[in-house]
Amino acid sequence: MSVDKYTALVKQTAATLGFEYCGIAKAAYLNDDARRLEAWLNNGMNGSMAYMENHFELRVDPQKLVPGAKSVITLLINYFPQHHQKQSEPKVSKYAYGEDYHVVIRKKLNEFLQILRKEIGDFTGRGFVDSAPVLERAWAQKSGLGWIGKNGNLINKKSGSFFFIATLITDLNLDADEITAKDFCGTCTKCIETCPTKAILPNKVVDGSKCISYFTIELKDALIPEKMKGHFDNWLFGCDACQDVCPWNRFSKPNNETGFEPTPQILSYNEKDWDDLTEEQFKIIFKDSPIKRTKFSGIKRNLQFIKNDE
Repeated sequence: MSVDKYTALVKQTAATLGFEYCGIAKAAYLNDDARRLEAWLNNGMNGSMAYMENHFELRVDPQKLVPGAKSVITLLINYFPQHHQKQSEPKVSKYAYGEDYHVVIRKKLNEFLQILRKEIGDFTGRGFVDSAPVLERAWAQKSGLGWIGKNGNLINKKSGSFFFIATLITDLNLDADEITAKDFCGTCTKCIETCPTKAILPNKVVDGSKCISYFTIELKDALIPEKMKGHFDNWLFGCDACQDVCPWNRFSKPNNETGFEPTPQILSYNEKDWDDLTEEQFKIIFKDSPIKRTKFSGIKRNLQFIKNDE
């Protein structure tokens, strides 16, 4: 099978499995991204996320992850929901409305590799979903799927930024897509102005140690720092503030993935419901949800903080 037929098969398989976009880049060392990541870490913007300092070379060199890698395939899958929470209630980031995306997408990636191996034969390939040292947004940009916005998210001109990004690194020789996506943020600064904690800095730098998502998910301390009082805007888990105001997200359309159907309680719960939630109920209701990542104690900590967030 020729390179162009391999490439066509990859694109067709991506569409069949429900990925809205598929882009391909040549596997190469990410020089510019390596410098940016190093500066970001040196400035302590990873907060207590020490794991971000690990495996630096793996993050910027795909051949360290997959020896002999020739191509990086980037896949986007939409998670924008049909129905939304009431803004007056404790808020959950839209990516966490449904099942744990790691599980949903990893299943698709495994199926993706199975289909390709059935058609092509054996080859080396590894799939990654946000849980390995891969700079997925950089690869998405390099494969022409969008640009990195001022809020650090990948933005697609046709569909906005409510996408999960999956990455397949392989030793297959594929045709690379042209980098056609320009930066269309222009002079807009809505995300910077809207960020409740001023975590979005100039020059497309996001201080992770100030982000609400960091405090509500990544921070494992028993208490959220008092200095953050008055800045959480009722966010219980994660934060979508910068995406909600992005003009490009007016093009977002509801997803078609059954795995991302909202957990009913996320849409219906008010503050009292969250307050009355027991640990046993939490484990049952959110057993397949990204919300379990912060654990019951984390949700209760976050709830108490936003109740007193004055």
